[in-house]
Amino acid sequence: MSTSLAHRGSGMRRAVVHALYESPRLSLWLLLGPPLLWFLLVYVGPLLGLLLQSVYTFDEFSMTITREFTLANLKTVVSDPTNLDIAARSLTMSVAVTLACVALGYPLAYYMARYASGTLKPALYVAVMIPMWASYIVKAYAWTVILAKEGVVMWCVNHIGLAGLMNAVLNTPYVGGNTLSTSHLGRFIVFTYMWLPFMVLPIQASIERIPRNLLLASADLGARPGQSFRNVILPLTVPGVAAGATFTFCLTFGDFIVPTLVGPSGDFLGTAVYRYQGAIGNMPMAAALTLIPIVVVSAWLWLARRLGAFDAL
Repeated sequence: MSTSLAHRGSGMRRAVVHALYESPRLSLWLLLGPPLLWFLLVYVGPLLGLLLQSVYTFDEFSMTITREFTLANLKTVVSDPTNLDIAARSLTMSVAVTLACVALGYPLAYYMARYASGTLKPALYVAVMIPMWASYIVKAYAWTVILAKEGVVMWCVNHIGLAGLMNAVLNTPYVGGNTLSTSHLGRFIVFTYMWLPFMVLPIQASIERIPRNLLLASADLGARPGQSFRNVILPLTVPGVAAGATFTFCLTFGDFIVPTLVGPSGDFLGTAVYRYQGAIGNMPMAAALTLIPIVVVSAWLWLARRLGAFDAL
């Protein structure tokens, strides 16, 4: 009896395996179906639902949302100077943070990939990764204390005699503020600290993948180290830079915690969406504002794909 059941089960397994072997497309759908379904239900569905609310009507008198079709919210997003200023402020900070992360992260990644060896290399990896292990909110609050008027940074500045220079920087329009913790410079520093590891690791991986034979061939052809870097290493690491820039740009563009805790008053896109949705309850306007990061980030991802960023991830 048991032998017959075992034989029957073995025959069914062989039949299933044979059917999957004969139908590779069916095998592919069985493999990808569950994660695709999860992606559609958990990500695409809520996103479409959010965008659908952007054409609903918000009654400011009763503070209620009615399902009446209107394009007023979308027109306000593209025509209101306040919203355009918020978008420009977010875009400027995102580009500045991305450029700073490239300037700081590329030399570190290059050293890690080309020169670090022995115990130094894993130590550098750990040093880059440790900030990512701490809570994001804890790090943001810690920086508000570090950059405060009585914080560690100002204490060091005062003791090395650079208080005058710091005051001049803080008095610079569009850069400074009353203190570092309430200035655009302080916000820029915190953003750069937060996202720098996301720039270092993709660049380091792209440098590691460069065959050393290419550098030897470049040297054999008479190229100096600087020429080899400009003509061989730098072009081949563009995908890694683009991959890191995708992280730093997108994460900065949509963030709302750092702009809330550090820097002067003035909304970023993340804080504006949070204010409309949380404090006011104007969900249609909040949904309409999310179209700006969707369009900008989509354009950025298209550019990053053209630069080969996805191949470096």
